[in-house]
Amino acid sequence: MAKLTHPDLTQVPPRSPRVRLGGYAQLPRIIDKARATLAGKQGEYHYNCPMDRYFFDFAKIDHKALLAMVKKGTSDTQIIDWVESKTKRTPAEIAAWTAWIETRAPGGADGHEWFASTLKKIAPGRSDISTIFDLLDLDDHVTFGGKA
Repeated sequence: MAKLTHPDLTQVPPRSPRVRLGGYAQLPRIIDKARATLAGKQGEYHYNCPMDRYFFDFAKIDHKALLAMVKKGTSDTQIIDWVESKTKRTPAEIAAWTAWIETRAPGGADGHEWFASTLKKIAPGRSDISTIFDLLDLDDHVTFGGKA
């Protein structure tokens, strides 16, 4: 069983980007990657990757500041309290952003090429994968032994 306080992302994936904390999709995944990075157990996952930066840019939270909070051993509840104290986003803005990020597809030719090549590599023939969150969930599943 995965430990949320000390995830080993060489053994289990981070939480799905669809999991929400304080209404924010992706935040629990970012926290898992931060905790694993601090423990040297991030595996192939990258804290502050381009997808993470969508959250940081939207919430106007510095990734180094969040990492410092995580380093203190704070709980998810303490982290969302801290995020809410730092951001000026309203619940309606958070809901709209979460709806957008959950349905985000790759943009531009380069994004589409990356998406298609990644999908072809991990699940050739799948036609039901259309968002980045779909692809991340599938990649996590396949990486840790699931069938595509």
